[in-house]
Amino acid sequence: MDLAMLLTGILPVLPTPFADAGVDFDAMRRVVRFAVDAGVDGVVFPGFASEVETLSVEERAALLELVVAEVDGRVPIVAGASAPSVEEVVNYGRHALALGVTRLMVQPPKSIGAGAGAVASFLAAVVAELPGAEIILQNAPAPRGSDLSPEAVLEVVRQVAAVRYVKEETLPAGPAITAILADAPEHLLGVIGGGGARYILDEYDRGACAAMPALEIADLHVALDRDYRAGRRSEARALYVKSLPLLVLQAVYRMRLTKHVLGLRGVLDNRAVRAPTPELDALAVRDIESCFAECGLQSLVSAPIAGGFGA
Repeated sequence: MDLAMLLTGILPVLPTPFADAGVDFDAMRRVVRFAVDAGVDGVVFPGFASEVETLSVEERAALLELVVAEVDGRVPIVAGASAPSVEEVVNYGRHALALGVTRLMVQPPKSIGAGAGAVASFLAAVVAELPGAEIILQNAPAPRGSDLSPEAVLEVVRQVAAVRYVKEETLPAGPAITAILADAPEHLLGVIGGGGARYILDEYDRGACAAMPALEIADLHVALDRDYRAGRRSEARALYVKSLPLLVLQAVYRMRLTKHVLGLRGVLDNRAVRAPTPELDALAVRDIESCFAECGLQSLVSAPIAGGFGA
């Protein structure tokens, strides 16, 4: 296996910018450029942080096409293909494969339960229709996800060789990562951490190959990752500690916080959110902006977008 082909490092889930008329495609291009300029090791779209459940089939397809075109081969892309039925997952997967994206992240639908047999059967039916696809099994916590046990995850991986990675984000994720890697079959290439990078050092210490946080502080996460891999653990921990106050708030305000901070950084000029998330009142905004300031980050774009979010 060519190590350059492996998924490692920081793989943020890209948010979807909205405007009054629908998806803001120009802003989406800025989002992708921001990610690449931050030095990320890959991008993920769509995912939960992309408000995927609010996107139409047409929007989802057009946005993935934009991401592929804007990335232009510079970093790997993981395409989210989760859906309630095998047919829908296959359709999303075929579109991604047609664009040259072979890594598909699939969260098993809760309707099939958390049993290894049912999940393996679902994924086997998917991959039978998608030759050449590499599956990232997304194990999300309840109530959003199936909350599979490590034993169930391992059984699914053993039964479906096309599952090459696991994104483990149940809580606590650390022991699950340890258990999966301790007994992983040879074809499993790695376990990826989730949870917004709130537990990234523990996940890395346990052998996680990558992390999939939100985008707003991608450059800090990249710097943390590089320090960790170079053995500069104290520097990595200092960056981690800087990030935590903001990430604690991100766990509550989710996409609203991501979009607000991207506005502060000159990437977005509209913080519209479709997914049901708590509104930001004045005190929440003040808290978010204080925590962001403590991260010590600057804009990665040449100039703020007119009409962006001030303090």
